[in-house]
Amino acid sequence: MPYVDGFVLAVPKANLEAYREVARKAGEVWMEHGALSYVECAGDDTPVGELTSFPRAVLAKDDEVVVFSWITYGSKAARDEINAKVMAEPRLKQDAASMPFDGKRMIYGGFTSIVEM
Repeated sequence: MPYVDGFVLAVPKANLEAYREVARKAGEVWMEHGALSYVECAGDDTPVGELTSFPRAVLAKDDEVVVFSWITYGSKAARDEINAKVMAEPRLKQDAASMPFDGKRMIYGGFTSIVEM
């Protein structure tokens, strides 16, 4: 079963197309370096919960959309190798001020698959 990196972030609605372009370029790089899949999803049904929710997790504002993303790899070792190559990629170098979202509010982590159907 694949190893998965997952991400949740808030993107200003006005920046969604710019984010899509950044994500498309990033996805191409990840796939070139060996990722099995790269998926970016814009939330259209992410209610604010009483205690926890996707919007609360990333402190989403009224003018932002929650983005849920994941990348799959053959193994954790493959992920570590691929991510080292991706992080060194000059095509992805961008300063934080020009990013179409606030990276400080992004949550992410690596996950071992336990069920896949």
